[in-house]
Amino acid sequence: MPVSNLTLVERIARVLAGRVHSINAEGDDPSAGPNVDETWHEYTADAVSILKTMREPDQRMAAAGDADVWERMVLAALEAENVSV
Repeated sequence: MPVSNLTLVERIARVLAGRVHSINAEGDDPSAGPNVDETWHEYTADAVSILKTMREPDQRMAAAGDADVWERMVLAALEAENVSV
């Protein structure tokens, strides 16, 4: 399995920024990469909120794998950002 060099918070924040800027989503920029690079930091609080919501897997997720591992992984992503949980 590939492992990202970016933190999970950064990856989520970049997706959120991309949705705002990219013409492929809700924005109007046909080449949004530079804007995403410049503004993703503005979306880190939203990314942290999303991760806090994801700490607990739903029923289907828990049935598919180890719920304790999932929670530890999400908590690790939050701790990497020095977020208290």
